[in-house]
Amino acid sequence: MHDVLDLREMLLDEVLQRRESGHLVDDPDPAVLRNADRAQLEALIAEVERAPRRHDWPYEEPDELDAIVAARPPAPTRSRRTLDTASLGDRLLAAWLGRCAGCVLGKPVENWPREAIRRHLEERGDYPLLDYIEADGEKREGYPSLHPAWHESTRGRIHGAPRDDDTDYTILGTHILETYGTGFTADDVATEWLRRFPFTAVYTAERAAYRNLVEGLAPPLTARRINPYREWIGAQIRVDAYGYAYPGDPEAAARLAFADASLSHTANGIYGALWAAALVAASFVEETMAAALASALAVVPERSRLAEALRGVLELHAAGLDWESARDVLEERHGSLSPVHTLNNAAAVSAALLWGEGNFSRTIGLAVQAGWDTDCNGATAGSAFGAMHGTPALEERWTAPLDDRVRTGLFGFDELHITELARRSLALARR
Repeated sequence: MHDVLDLREMLLDEVLQRRESGHLVDDPDPAVLRNADRAQLEALIAEVERAPRRHDWPYEEPDELDAIVAARPPAPTRSRRTLDTASLGDRLLAAWLGRCAGCVLGKPVENWPREAIRRHLEERGDYPLLDYIEADGEKREGYPSLHPAWHESTRGRIHGAPRDDDTDYTILGTHILETYGTGFTADDVATEWLRRFPFTAVYTAERAAYRNLVEGLAPPLTARRINPYREWIGAQIRVDAYGYAYPGDPEAAARLAFADASLSHTANGIYGALWAAALVAASFVEETMAAALASALAVVPERSRLAEALRGVLELHAAGLDWESARDVLEERHGSLSPVHTLNNAAAVSAALLWGEGNFSRTIGLAVQAGWDTDCNGATAGSAFGAMHGTPALEERWTAPLDDRVRTGLFGFDELHITELARRSLALARR
């Protein structure tokens, strides 16, 4: 857990963030760091934030919506499926179920290295992963600890979807649309965070933004002040509800995602949210995942690191690499990043959707086998798959243990029915 109240940790993480985004930054003097008081640490962080960028930095990564739109490639044009109300209702239910199942699947091994995941599965005869993970909670030598929620997210122990921030945010996004309409702002999202979330129920960039809100800052400064996690995955996991509200309209879904993401993220952190919302929206009407991913890529600035990473996945698939070889390439390209960064995880989701080949078990299984942020990636891949293929494509072994229930950490919400959430999404989409 990254402690956003520890300025020493914030300084060290900000140095890393700046280097990853092309800035020339020196390591702080260990003696100065050890003895600095709060004011000195804030001054050191400010100095890092002013560091110049390399003159040969090849990327263009704006933060403002108009500049993001101007930096995008042309959207692809193609004929798409049309959706009647019955078909849309079924696909929305499948998207919710797929998101919940993928999240639960990845939860026990969240942030495990993919090698450890594979060894764990092979020892139990479960590789490749085609069912919920089997585990007994024992801490074994050579393995990371299972997530504390293993007892409600492993095979035979699942009775409804347990609480997870991936589903909390999808539920909250639905509530925001119902309460504020499609013209909601980042300030509205901030209001709902403060009303609905305990501080400790949000993480990394969201927790830094929450701290900034409590200190009296307003968006978009909440995303930028002492927030070294602003290009991590947090915004990317929050926006599926906007794709559900605009099925078939990636552009509209992405614009809603921007209003949400700009509270806590910048640059590629924002682009991951735009991409995920657009991917879900496109999946309702595109015939193939390759087409949906191409539509989603069109909302990402063309010269950004995220666009480069996502194009790279499409190229690997077009070149005919097998899954393991492709995942090895992704490790070479993105393995030095935090396991909860936007770039590596968006690439993993894209790869799972492509190499999943239209099979739900294989798709979410690959998303989790890929490692990095396993519950987030399983959830996003499952959501997009469900939106494209509908409930007949979701095997009962995934949906039956969910028991049509999902727990939430949001104040004022407790245990909700997945079918009711899908009905609420349908009402928003029809509106």
